[in-house]
Amino acid sequence: MSTDAIVILRNDHKEVRALFREFEKDSTTRARKGAIVRKVIQLLTAHTYIENEVMYPAVRRLLPELEQDVLESYEEHHVADVLVMELSTMGPKDERFEAKTTVLIENVRHHMDEEESDWFPKVRAGLTRTALQELGAELLAAKKRAPKSPAQPSALKKVVDAVIA
Repeated sequence: MSTDAIVILRNDHKEVRALFREFEKDSTTRARKGAIVRKVIQLLTAHTYIENEVMYPAVRRLLPELEQDVLESYEEHHVADVLVMELSTMGPKDERFEAKTTVLIENVRHHMDEEESDWFPKVRAGLTRTALQELGAELLAAKKRAPKSPAQPSALKKVVDAVIA
């Protein structure tokens, strides 16, 4: 497995996108949609954690010219976190479950597309291969301790508060 930070994050994106596609299929049952959303919540909670705790602070420090990109990413994560938190209390029979999941999918796809087409190339151009591998190792270590549920304590509030301050 590659320890390149961008490769790790792209692999997370691929896994989430596959679940989104399955959710959107007409043939996907309501029960399966519930299971998909539970898995998406786990993946997004962990992914957001590693980006907020490792990737974004490192990029802010090493590539200060990307500060506004990082701040926008924090805000996009905040919106996704709110939706994830709300979805974590819902089931597939809830009236707004599918609508809320659709909004989450649209938001997260936009974020992933923007990262992959704009932000990742800037980061790759600005950092050495060694730096990306070191960041990747940090991401993998953070992933092991990352929360899998929005109900678990997260450092997100601390990170967002630090950004705002």
